[in-house]
Amino acid sequence: MPYALLGLLIVLVLVEAFLLWKARADWRWFEMLAVFVTITLAVVFVFPVAGALKSRSAWHKIKEDLEVRLETAVGLHKDLRDGDRNNPLSDQGVLPLTQKLAALGIEAGRRWRGLRLTNSDFNGEPSIVLSRPVDDAVDAGAVEEPAAGAAAEPAPQPLPLMDTGMIVYGFGEGRGPNIDVPVPVAYLGEFRVVSSTPNQVTLTTTQPLMPDQQALIASGEARSWSIYEMLPLDGHEPFVAEGSAADDDNVLGRIDDQLVNAVLSQASEETRAKYLRDGSRVQPDDPPLTRWVKVEFLKPYSIGVDSPDKRPALDGGFFDGDGRAVDSRLQVGGTGDVKFEKGQQLLVKEEAADALKAEGFARLVDEYYLRPLNNYRLVLRQIRLRNEVLKNRTVQLTREQKILQASIDVTVSMLAANQTEKLLLEQDFDQTEVERKAIQEHHEALAKQIKATREKLVGLYRSNQALEAELTEFHRSIESNVNSLTAAGR
Repeated sequence: MPYALLGLLIVLVLVEAFLLWKARADWRWFEMLAVFVTITLAVVFVFPVAGALKSRSAWHKIKEDLEVRLETAVGLHKDLRDGDRNNPLSDQGVLPLTQKLAALGIEAGRRWRGLRLTNSDFNGEPSIVLSRPVDDAVDAGAVEEPAAGAAAEPAPQPLPLMDTGMIVYGFGEGRGPNIDVPVPVAYLGEFRVVSSTPNQVTLTTTQPLMPDQQALIASGEARSWSIYEMLPLDGHEPFVAEGSAADDDNVLGRIDDQLVNAVLSQASEETRAKYLRDGSRVQPDDPPLTRWVKVEFLKPYSIGVDSPDKRPALDGGFFDGDGRAVDSRLQVGGTGDVKFEKGQQLLVKEEAADALKAEGFARLVDEYYLRPLNNYRLVLRQIRLRNEVLKNRTVQLTREQKILQASIDVTVSMLAANQTEKLLLEQDFDQTEVERKAIQEHHEALAKQIKATREKLVGLYRSNQALEAELTEFHRSIESNVNSLTAAGR
């Protein structure tokens, strides 16, 4: 194409030259000069015009590409802000996540992340010093210069990091799998704020720390801290798989078994089973506290959820004795009632469902198992009390082990002594056996001798009896002869 255009221009120039040559007799020189200059300029300016058209085409293409990128960026911005618009259950947009973060913030109260452990001392009264990171530190010496002609105003004093005397809860931060930011991974205990500046806070323990907590702090392993004004609340939603929706089989949605097994790797099988079954259909042997019922309202119904008592959650919890919200951040406002329309479904505890059914407001749809939520403040106290009991039991068992060990040592020494005596007795037994055999042989010899002697004595005895009989007979004979002679002499 460029060569064809160049050829065309050459042909035009030649034609123009030929026409001027033909008209040389009729035209004056200035007319011919004007035509020549015009044609020359027309040819010369073709090239800038071609370059401008080419540049315009390139810029037009860039404009179209930028419009496509802008449209893509606007769509991406909407997706990031609102989540997947084709999936009404999606909660991965900035706005849904912000709402969830705000809900978690209500439960946790104020919190301070990324504090650095500066010093810790457990000699005497425990003292722990935490500091803000250098990037977040407040420059107390920086003073803004007043504008020219304006009256100088006193610079506002920076606020302390925390309120003195405040009870807070410390967590050691770390990086979990697939998590790029530090998150709390270890509970370090309950603390009281002793002193605070804009960039540093000094804490002391409200009660003795457990050995593993003190070891984490003293060894420096817990270098990064998160401080919470309130202990976080337990919930069902954190263990539901991402993108899972509630259905008739599970009122919460599918439980993320990998997350449960990873978080509760040190827990017992029974505990993990409670988390994995959360939201599933009820079983006959489930305890009453875990039985929840889905009801469907047969007519409009309203229930009061706001307590007449108005106080912050730090003064006794989020709810009163009847379960109504006392913290203004959780109250619905207005009349304080939540209204349900006919056909609307709700998940309530078994006794509440029975009451609604008895009053004719609702019918029972299905029953589900929901694990009882943990009150971490009570759970931590129970764990501490259990550890104290186990510690006392350990001391008792250690003492009993020492006594048992002493008894074992005495028994071993006795066995050693008895072993020596056994050897001596065995030697005595062998000697006794030798003597017994000798005595037995001597006894047998004596028995034989006695037997022979007895037989001899028996023979002698019988011989003596025979001799005695002969003597008696002989004596009788003599006596008879004497008596005969005596009688004859008379």
